[in-house]
Parts: sequence; structure tokens; C-alpha cells
Amino acid sequence: MRILLIEDDADIANAVQGFLQGQGHAVDHMADLDAARSALSVADFDAVLLDLSLPDGSGLDLLRDLRRQGSQVPVLIATARDQISDRIAGLDAGADDYVVKPYDLGEVEARLRAHARRAAGDPSTETMLGELRIDRAGARLFRADAEIRLTSREWAVFDALLSSRGRVLSKLALEERLFAFEDQIEGNAVEVYVSRLRSKLGADLIETRRGLGYLIP
Repeated sequence: MRILLIEDDADIANAVQGFLQGQGHAVDHMADLDAARSALSVADFDAVLLDLSLPDGSGLDLLRDLRRQGSQVPVLIATARDQISDRIAGLDAGADDYVVKPYDLGEVEARLRAHARRAAGDPSTETMLGELRIDRAGARLFRADAEIRLTSREWAVFDALLSSRGRVLSKLALEERLFAFEDQIEGNAVEVYVSRLRSKLGADLIETRRGLGYLIP
């Protein structure tokens, strides 16, 4: 997933960003509302992790703006505010979920994945693709009883194609799912990951539409 982390506490942001990147996600960190709005204007995100108390205002203002603009991006509020009234305000403003600091990073990552699946129209955690059994919650793949090991980046490409099954994803769209703004992108990175997936999962699993991109039919 491509995740936007909006958090002004540098220590918390570093811990969250490091953990999510370790799970294979591309994470863009912004420390204030202006930077967050700029990021949202130029990139598509699968989920947003939003603090409420930011140097230039309340995260609720950003959330309300997003919903007024028609954005359906999943937003998980992560804040130190633990009053019931704060939770109600966040959910009424359009948040999909709400966690209170300090929170468990594994739980937050699982919630982000779940909301992103629902937003993509496929909330199921386990599915079949031919002879492959896919555990999307655990990011694991099996053929019969044998697990097929994927790297975090290979899984990110596979999951993006699976979420858009039947639709072509361009190279640029896949790059945006794989890489944050500051990442250095090799020109053939997507082709390399697709090639690795084909060697592990079968040459015919992913189709290439020349000049357009890739799809799982």
C-alpha cells in the first residue's frame, strides 16, 4: 500500500514509518496540514494515518475537506485524545477508524490493510486464484500446502494487481503503490518485480498489455 502518515511528533513518525516500510508499504510522512494537502494533491494513497493535533491546525479540518471533495480514501485517526466526544467527532467528520496513542503498530497496520481492502471493494481476507490460495491479511501465498515466499515489494505488486483484478494497471500506477516521494526508483523496477512474480507463480498469471501496463485477468 501507499500510506500517507500525518504526524508532527518526529519520534512517533520515525517508529511508525519504519515499521510500515518493514511490512512492505510505501510511506510518505508529512508533519503538518500544508504538507499533507500538497501530498494529497499530487499522489493517490491507499490509506491515511492522521494525527489530530498538528502545528498548523486540526487534522479534522483536513478530513472534512477530503470528504467534501468526495475523496473515499480510508482515514485512520491516531491521536492522544481519548475522550468519547473526540472519537465521535472524528467518526462524524468521516474517519473510518480511530486509535488512541500509544497504539500497537501491528494492529494499526492490520486496520489500515482492512480498510484499504474494503475501499477497493474486496474485504475478504482469503481468496483463491487458480491453484493459489491467498491469505491477504497475512500477506502469504500457498500452492496446495506449500507456501510461496514473496518479498515485501513482490507482494505489494501482486496485491495491487489482485485488488484491481481484470483492470490494467500502468507502470506509473504500480510505481506509485511501491515507492514514496523520497525513494530512488530504478527505471525497470516494476518489470523486475513482475518477472520475479511470474517465475514464482506462473508465467501466465500476469498479462502484459503493451503500452498500457499489467493485469491479472
